Amino acid sequence: MSKGRVALVTGGTRGIGRAISEGLMNGGYRVVASHNANDEAAARFAEETGIPVYKFDVSDFAQCAEVLAQIAKDVGPIEVLVNNAGVTRDTTMHRMDREQWNAVIDTDLSGCFNVTRAVIDGMRERGFGRIVNISSINALMGQYGQANFAAAKAGILGFTRALALESAGRGITVNAIAPGYVDTEMVRQVPPAVLEKIVARIPMGRLGRAEDIARGVLFLVADGADYITGSTLSINGGQLMP
Repeated sequence: MSKGRVALVTGGTRGIGRAISEGLMNGGYRVVASHNANDEAAARFAEETGIPVYKFDVSDFAQCAEVLAQIAKDVGPIEVLVNNAGVTRDTTMHRMDREQWNAVIDTDLSGCFNVTRAVIDGMRERGFGRIVNISSINALMGQYGQANFAAAKAGILGFTRALALESAGRGITVNAIAPGYVDTEMVRQVPPAVLEKIVARIPMGRLGRAEDIARGVLFLVADGADYITGSTLSINGGQLMP
């Protein structure tokens, strides 16, 4: 039954999101991706993959409700949701201003609520749903200069567990993935000397690949994964074993 289910991947046109979108498409899902920043990259993604792309701000509750209702009309009811959209505004606490805090909390954490709230009623009515929330290794171990990001990503883990409890009797599973350091455009901007130290702390001896995360998503959203809920899947090469 997984074949043909409509799957929405927020922040799904670049990096980890793109790999998830492509992985789901190759797995037979009808994928829709969202973005809110790089129009050029989104257009290129849509042309290269054939996946429809919708632009909206996950931090805007009303906008989420409006656009997701349109997606349901255009493509079909969303049965699989991957909350991947996120931003960073890294700086130490004594330099962080309220805008830097709000930007990350509103997008990374409140965005999970806004998008999920727009689809949860339909999932409950149909008696089926798969929700995967993308957290981070830094939710579990913290990171210098990322109090906002670590707080948002840790909040996602609590959100995941609570929603899993609420949804288990309705055929809906809710899980999280906590990626480690993945070879994406953002990580490649880290100075080489710093990146070398990061890799030295990873037992597998390499950065993760976006496809590693996508495979985890495919596992969790499968119809046969119906007994896995409220879990956090750490994909980090052994860097942290919670």
